[in-house]
Amino acid sequence: MSRVNTVLGPIPAEELGLVAVHEHIGYGMPGSELDTKWWKTPEQRYEETVPKLRRFHEYGGGTFVDATGICNGRDVDYYRSLSAKTGVHIVASTGFVGGDTALPFFARASVGYLTEHFVHEITVGIGDTGGRAGIIKVGVSRGGRMTDLDKRIYRAAARAALATGVPILTHLAIDAENAIAIFTEEGLPLDRVLFGHVDDGVNADKTRDTWIAEQGGRIGFDTFGYETELEDPPFWARPRKERLDHFLRFIGQGHLGKVLASADANCSPLGWPGVKGHTVNYIFEDLIPDLRAAGLDEATITTIFVDNPADFLTIQN
Repeated sequence: MSRVNTVLGPIPAEELGLVAVHEHIGYGMPGSELDTKWWKTPEQRYEETVPKLRRFHEYGGGTFVDATGICNGRDVDYYRSLSAKTGVHIVASTGFVGGDTALPFFARASVGYLTEHFVHEITVGIGDTGGRAGIIKVGVSRGGRMTDLDKRIYRAAARAALATGVPILTHLAIDAENAIAIFTEEGLPLDRVLFGHVDDGVNADKTRDTWIAEQGGRIGFDTFGYETELEDPPFWARPRKERLDHFLRFIGQGHLGKVLASADANCSPLGWPGVKGHTVNYIFEDLIPDLRAAGLDEATITTIFVDNPADFLTIQN
């Protein structure tokens, strides 16, 4: 039977429901949770987060994939509490958002050590929480080209994915040639990799999304809602219509089976104020209505948010 690791235990992929495939419970750079300017008590974080997840569940959301890597604020005991409280399945990540977020201990680690660490978090659990990771996060460091550390992490992720059957989610899809070369050398099928952030306002014109899909990779349009129309848009914002048109054009090129979508929102940001008003519920409140208005039928929307994520997240033994 197909199954997916959630923080409360494995579940059949058929029970995932609608999936927000690239989100964050609470993301920050290493040490940012100690910055007293933005520090929040656990109670404050809980008060910010629970209503967002409850609304997600009320809208019909089934699963929230937390793409927060090691060193960026993961708290699996907290995730387990949130999942039990709200009824939302939460999938946690092992791996790193990018080499430049890895603390020195991990930055000095060998490919073999990193592989073993990822496998342990997937098959045994993260720390002593008992919660297992269901996805491996990797990413390109600042500068737009993979560093030597990035490459070690990507190689370890490929080996861990082959050993455990869980998929890989990337932060950014730039420098995809190097990423695909590593995955190919390691023998990892590219349909086990979701190349993320192809739609962000900084890198969209440098991302070879069609080429990646033609090589077999999956494509993540996962910064929906970060719009230049916001009162105080982040630097990676993009005009709403421009992103939507990009998404629709990609689907129209015959890549519906390769595409996944999300909002990359942060329920309770660590070390920064976050983007006001942007939540995971953009998917229901804005994105799906926009897709319907553009002429997509319910079967297509189900493919994007239910079928494709279930196929991707399923452990492939």
